[in-house]
Amino acid sequence: MRMLQRLRDTDTCLVGTWVKIPALETIELLARAGFDFVVADMEHSPMTLESTYRAIVVAQGLGMHALVRVPDAGGSHLQRVLDAGADGILVPHVTGPADAGRAMSGMLFPPRGDRGLGTTSRAGTWGLDATADYVRRGDEETLRIPQLEDLSALEQAEEILDTPGLNAAFLGMGDLTMSTGLSATDPLLQRHSDNLLKAARARNIPLGTACRGAAAAREAAGRGFSFVMIGNDAGIFGSAAAELRRAAGSLPRV
Repeated sequence: MRMLQRLRDTDTCLVGTWVKIPALETIELLARAGFDFVVADMEHSPMTLESTYRAIVVAQGLGMHALVRVPDAGGSHLQRVLDAGADGILVPHVTGPADAGRAMSGMLFPPRGDRGLGTTSRAGTWGLDATADYVRRGDEETLRIPQLEDLSALEQAEEILDTPGLNAAFLGMGDLTMSTGLSATDPLLQRHSDNLLKAARARNIPLGTACRGAAAAREAAGRGFSFVMIGNDAGIFGSAAAELRRAAGSLPRV
């Protein structure tokens, strides 16, 4: 089952994490830990197209869903990431309906968009499936997720969510707090995020966000978020390593 269908069918918030380390062992460990999905982060990490491709293949082979955050809203990576067979794409810094429309167009086949045919790609099962099946999967089963992480985006949230082809959205609170200088608990940002949740729920659009830890993830699920990313692989490893070293303390020799 693709992630889009799972989001529609379940009343449980799906749990994932960002992948920033270009190592397949990381993907395998996250799968064995029980994560529902991973997001290969091409915006804020050394993840290349090749390492992202391999992460997608391994994650899906181990039963996880694989999303990709492309480097920017320009769309230069959309085609190749989609052809790699990702379950969906996150497009950063979609600031308004015009940005959303351009992003959706790049992820939809004509006549709805301008995505090119790549039937001999992994998404097209290397040409083994009929073109019609490849097109149907691309248009009907792929998550197309704009990241709303600027104040202008939240002010135009309903217009963005009404963009044809959009079938999920993501609230990027980190960049939002950075750009506004406000805390995540500021009444203005809370009001905007509540409005976004309400608008997404009214349209049956799954909404995701990033969380620093398990408690924040539980809170997000309780507010109505459909999917959350808890931390990232580098942070998980770094925190565990630091805690292990602290626990060992000073080890004098006898």
